[in-house]
Amino acid sequence: GAGADNDLYINQAIVFIEDAIQYRSINHRVDSKSLWLYRWYYSRTCQWILSLTITVILALAFIEEPSSLTVTSDVRYRLPTWNPPCGLTESMELLCFLVFMVDVSVKSYLIGWKEFWKNKWLMAYILTLIVSLADWIVSLSFFCKESVRIRRILRPFFLLQNSSMMKKTLKSINSTLPEMASVLLLLAVHLSLFTMFAMLLFARTKDNQQDKEWVVYFRNLPDSLTSLLVLLTTANNPDVMIPAYSKNRAYSIFFILFTVLGNLFLMNLLTAIIYNQFRGYLLKSVQSSLFRRRLGIRAAFEVLSSLKETPATAQQSCVSVGALLQVLQKAEMDSRCKQAIMRSLKMCSCDQLSAAQFQKLFEELDKDAIKQHPPSPEYQSHFMQKMQFAFGHPYFGYLGNLVALANIISICVVLVMDADKQPSERDDFFLGAINCFFILYYLLEMLLKVLAMGLKRYLSYPSNRFDGLLTVILLILEIATFAVYGFPHPGWRPEFMGLLSLWDMVRLVNMLIVFRFLRIIPNMKFMALVVTTLLDLVKNLRAFAGILVVVFYAFAITGIMLFKGAVVPSGNTSFLIQAPFSIKKLVVLYFKEKEVISWCSAHFQAEVIYCLLYVLSVHLICRWAKIYFVAWWLISSVIWVNLFVALLLENFIHKWDRRCQRESLSDIEYQRTVELMFRDVLEEPTEEELMEKLHQHPHLHLCR
Repeated sequence: GAGADNDLYINQAIVFIEDAIQYRSINHRVDSKSLWLYRWYYSRTCQWILSLTITVILALAFIEEPSSLTVTSDVRYRLPTWNPPCGLTESMELLCFLVFMVDVSVKSYLIGWKEFWKNKWLMAYILTLIVSLADWIVSLSFFCKESVRIRRILRPFFLLQNSSMMKKTLKSINSTLPEMASVLLLLAVHLSLFTMFAMLLFARTKDNQQDKEWVVYFRNLPDSLTSLLVLLTTANNPDVMIPAYSKNRAYSIFFILFTVLGNLFLMNLLTAIIYNQFRGYLLKSVQSSLFRRRLGIRAAFEVLSSLKETPATAQQSCVSVGALLQVLQKAEMDSRCKQAIMRSLKMCSCDQLSAAQFQKLFEELDKDAIKQHPPSPEYQSHFMQKMQFAFGHPYFGYLGNLVALANIISICVVLVMDADKQPSERDDFFLGAINCFFILYYLLEMLLKVLAMGLKRYLSYPSNRFDGLLTVILLILEIATFAVYGFPHPGWRPEFMGLLSLWDMVRLVNMLIVFRFLRIIPNMKFMALVVTTLLDLVKNLRAFAGILVVVFYAFAITGIMLFKGAVVPSGNTSFLIQAPFSIKKLVVLYFKEKEVISWCSAHFQAEVIYCLLYVLSVHLICRWAKIYFVAWWLISSVIWVNLFVALLLENFIHKWDRRCQRESLSDIEYQRTVELMFRDVLEEPTEEELMEKLHQHPHLHLCR
């Protein structure tokens, strides 16, 4: 019995530590079978299968009718699309639904039925599955001919519920909405007042020639409201004011005032409010993540202190070093953190660890990830040491940057000289010769750097890997060019041979050379700061990007259902026989507007939907369609763009404030996470808070 209990305590500690590492809740079953199921569920294989299933069910929209995968979107030129037979995509959907049913069943069992009824996300998960399965059955009963599929709009929910950080971000956004609503209400008041001013200012007169502003933009209240709403997005600026401005220049004051108040003041005020409020709520979310980590570590300490090998005479709870080592060997965690904790344990002279010592060991999880570069090789030869000093010096890198700049300038000169020449008149000798020279220099530079730094140290720098990879690709392309077309010579413009023509090969090489010029970024501190900020956003704010995918996907599916059949080749009206009334109205409205039709033909040819998206004109869009596009503008441009700006500012300001606190060491790279962005302002939970939360655990019963 004692041995079985010890094994259970060890397994519980392993799971609690893994929960702490991943910021997971510890409120789940802790018996032996449930712990095995829990670790199996969160294993890489199961999570990979779940992620693959979510990807597959989201990707089905690309092959389902009426979507299409074609090279061109122009309906006049694209080939007939492949429509999968009825039952193919439905079978794939059913397999995905089965995986999701297993997923929700395991989650519900692990947290326990009492906790299940408190979990709104799991309830919504089950409801989404029920509605999707019901819609799937209806689809099969209609032999896949139904026009509306509700389950397609619900698919992004599977992505949303699978990420705890996405749910936290969504909760933060939801909490920020009241503050956003106050500014949006002020924006609506601004829009309404100026709409009434516009209807009074541009009222109809007896002279029809002077009423162009009224006819086109301010005929009635909906038209006036839409015209000014589009002006708020600057999509119809200055078109909306041209008729009035042609009549009297003083009318421009109205449009200037509207734009200044709306765009410069209210929209930027919205950005400031979103930044202030969303930062606070995101900080609270990160604070709760820290509490989860501390709670998981403390739970592991409490169960390990219950081991039979713990001395009975101890005045306070403690954990043996041997038990902790046993847990660390089995726990799934980053090797860097595991090695750092083990080193600290070896340096510790005591055999027993208190709660404070135990918690302090795992503070290694909160530290910046530090990447140490390998040392340079040590040469015995005096000549090689001088070579190493010369080619490992930063000035050698600066010389390479100057050479890359000279290469860019030479390419620009040649492109300007040959801009108006026909392909048959172009002489590629000069461009081919200078490319050959510069590529040989890049190869020599790479080899000398490898000689000075050693291969391992050279490859440990991302800038060197980027530089070396492009150099190798350029060398391969240059060798292939010489093998097919020979060496550069005057009049070097042979006919097309192989997969690419000579001009295509030269263009590809030049594009890579231009791309290679980005190597200068690490040498410019301010530019490097901006780039690292953007890279950190890409790496750390995946939850934000995931919610963005959810919004885009939902609007895309809705748009497909609303506007399918609205884009047809010129002169083809046979589709109107089967088209719904809403689509007929849309097309009739489109073809009634001669002036706008010519503009769209010049810019978008037959792509009506692109014209709709760009112009958002009252004469092109049906009344019901305006709701769709205005909602899209509000969510994507007004709210989402401002949220992204807020997060970008937060990340940039944090890095800017820390730039003087940390020395720029050439051999050390710091990698930060979202949680570490706010590490300096987070509050550590007290022992009383942790113990109170542990005693509320629905499945874990502590001795004290």
